[in-house]
Amino acid sequence: MFEDRPDRDAEVVLVGRSNVGKSTLMRELTGHDFSTGGKPGVTRQPNHFDWASESFMFTDLPGFGFMSGVEEEHREQIKTNIVRYLEDNADSILAGVVVMDGKAAVDIIDRHAERGNIPHDVEMFGFLEDVGVEPIIAVNKTDKIDDIDERLDEICDRLGLYPPWQQWSDRVAPICAKRGDIEALEECLRTRFHDHNRDDLLKFVS
Repeated sequence: MFEDRPDRDAEVVLVGRSNVGKSTLMRELTGHDFSTGGKPGVTRQPNHFDWASESFMFTDLPGFGFMSGVEEEHREQIKTNIVRYLEDNADSILAGVVVMDGKAAVDIIDRHAERGNIPHDVEMFGFLEDVGVEPIIAVNKTDKIDDIDERLDEICDRLGLYPPWQQWSDRVAPICAKRGDIEALEECLRTRFHDHNRDDLLKFVS
């Protein structure tokens, strides 16, 4: 089980498969570098970033799904820990950001669905809704996508959000974290903070 969670009453969590760019996004959101392992699955505990004077933090949860060289038992334990963390802290989580690799997400989802499995991204999206945390979809690596509108429509379709994606602009954010282009996500977070009557947190996403 994950340990040593800072005592904060408001939180934004990042969840997603390994290698989708969560750590890079965390750096852009916080201005702080986080050390990561050289291969997927090395990060086993959440990376928290909080402010001493504020009861708020960003949390980057370990990546889930397939990881080269990582045993299935360990992968399943990580996923179980993520689920428990979200369940235990749902009341404090203002936003659950599901980070996806925009170029690969649709193919991965379809491949799992064809095998009769529930794709991890789709499962996590639904789980967040089940625990009362309305998810935000951060579609990362947009610099590698040729037709961004078509791809975002496809991702929305896979998640049960009726296209066109623009009608979900408060929930779907095309970003390129490595280029520092995260304004769409920050706008989603600003909307979410305002909806939770937490305008005091807007300074963290401005």
